[in-house]
Amino acid sequence: MLAQASAPAVNTDMYYKLGPDSMAQDGVPKGVIKGPFQLPSEAYPGTLHDYSVYVPAQYDPAVPAALMIWQDGPAMIAPEGDARVQNVLDNLIYRREIPVMIAVFISPGRRPDQPSPTPREWGDRTTNRPTEYNVLDDRYAKVITDELMPVLNKEYNISKDPEQRGLAGASSGAIAAFTVAWHRPDQFRKILSIVGSFVDLRGGHKYPDLIAASEKKPLRVFLVDGRNDNRGQRPGGEYNQNRDWFYQNVRMMKALSAKGYDLNYSWGIGRHGQKQGGAMIPEMMRWLWRDHAVSTDVNDTVERSFRAPAKPKE
Repeated sequence: MLAQASAPAVNTDMYYKLGPDSMAQDGVPKGVIKGPFQLPSEAYPGTLHDYSVYVPAQYDPAVPAALMIWQDGPAMIAPEGDARVQNVLDNLIYRREIPVMIAVFISPGRRPDQPSPTPREWGDRTTNRPTEYNVLDDRYAKVITDELMPVLNKEYNISKDPEQRGLAGASSGAIAAFTVAWHRPDQFRKILSIVGSFVDLRGGHKYPDLIAASEKKPLRVFLVDGRNDNRGQRPGGEYNQNRDWFYQNVRMMKALSAKGYDLNYSWGIGRHGQKQGGAMIPEMMRWLWRDHAVSTDVNDTVERSFRAPAKPKE
């Protein structure tokens, strides 16, 4: 009797498509992406970090702007990529659904002889990414707070309020974002996490227990993951719970919920990547920044500019 061939696995990412909020829209002012620049690191001697800065069209140097820092920067702003964050920012800032916001797209550290990460090669094998992003110590937090922020503050008027600062990432970039805020809630309090690697790569599976054992921190977190993320299967078929991305993200949700964190989450059927989370970035951003300042002044010239032009009298 011939053995039946197993059915090919369905690519569940096919069900996630970018919506209009992630596309360039006619009539919406476009922000400018400056860079890339290079930031030498003292936290990781001998390395540097490439980064680019998004400056929205509405930025006024006289008014403090919000800030969002995105790990694995090139993948987040790839024009044909799965995130296209620059379009999301253009659209949501223009519609006043999020505050005027500077955004930084930073890559993991590399030696000068190593290539810069790209939207296709995020740097796991060519940069310092595994150590910087997956280890739970505060060294990467120092890159952001002690090395990057002073440079940004010299160039831009960024709000000093930690409620006006957020961090974002996918996979190892997501746990890196969480780790920065975990160590420095005095600087950053909003976290956007897509398929976060809260697994045992460098001890990330310990976070639920750390959350349970620690005093609640003033963080707001949005988690996204899919049931077809990496599920901890080893080549021989043995299951490793600590390397199950979806399971560990659910553990994070339960730990944060039990502690009373300001939390939102969405579980879908996506795989390990940005397809599912990329499509959700606009809604994640609206939720994270839902309490930004709203003008009710009838004489606010910005608000008035959204009104339809008056019809001419006949």
